Amino acid sequence: MISVYIVDDHKLVIEGIVSFLQKEKNIKVAGFATTALDCINFFKTRTADVILMDINLPDMNGMDLCKLIKTNYPGIAVIALSTLNQGSYITQIIENGASGYLLKNADKDEITEAIETVTTGKTFFSFEAGKIYKATTEKRTGLPVLSKREKEILKLIAEGFTNIEISKQLFISIDTVDTHRKNLYTKLNVRNTALLIRYAIKHNYLT
Repeated sequence: MISVYIVDDHKLVIEGIVSFLQKEKNIKVAGFATTALDCINFFKTRTADVILMDINLPDMNGMDLCKLIKTNYPGIAVIALSTLNQGSYITQIIENGASGYLLKNADKDEITEAIETVTTGKTFFSFEAGKIYKATTEKRTGLPVLSKREKEILKLIAEGFTNIEISKQLFISIDTVDTHRKNLYTKLNVRNTALLIRYAIKHNYLT
C-alpha cells in the first residue's frame, strides 16, 4: 500500500485528489496540508511514501519545501503539482530532489501512474512537462538528456558488460538492450562502444 500526502493551498484541489485516490486499492491518503508549516509538522511524527506538492504555497515556495523534505527524509518521493510549465521551475524542483512534475490539468490516471512510478525509484513527468524539462536541460548544458534506463545501460557498457549480461542484470530482453545501445550511439553521435565510453567519461555521464 502506497501512502500519499498532499500539500496544496487550494482545498478544492485536495478534495478532488483525495476523492479518486480513496478508490485506488493500492494507494491510501496519509493526510494533507494547505501550508508548508503544516506539512513540516506532520512529518516530525508521521510519514508517507509520496508527497504531491504544489510549488506555490502561502508560507514557503515548494522548491524550498521539497529541498527541506528531501534533506530530512530522503526516502520520501516528492511529485511537484503545479499550473506552472516554465522550464526554470521544473528544472529547479528536480534539482532540489523531486521525483516528478505534474501539471494540474493531469487526469486521475496520470496522477496515479506518477505515484506508482516514483515509488519504484523512477522519475515521472506529465507529457508537456517532460518535453519542457528535456529542452531546458539540453539548452543549459548543451548535452543530450538520457533517460534513467539509458544511464543504467551506459554505465554497464562502460563496466564491460555484454548485451546478454546487461539483459540478465536489468531483467530486460537482449533486443531492448540493443535498442538502447543504438539510441545511445545516435543521441551522443558516436559510432562504436569505445567512442561511447570516451564521450560518457568526458561529459560526466557515468557519475
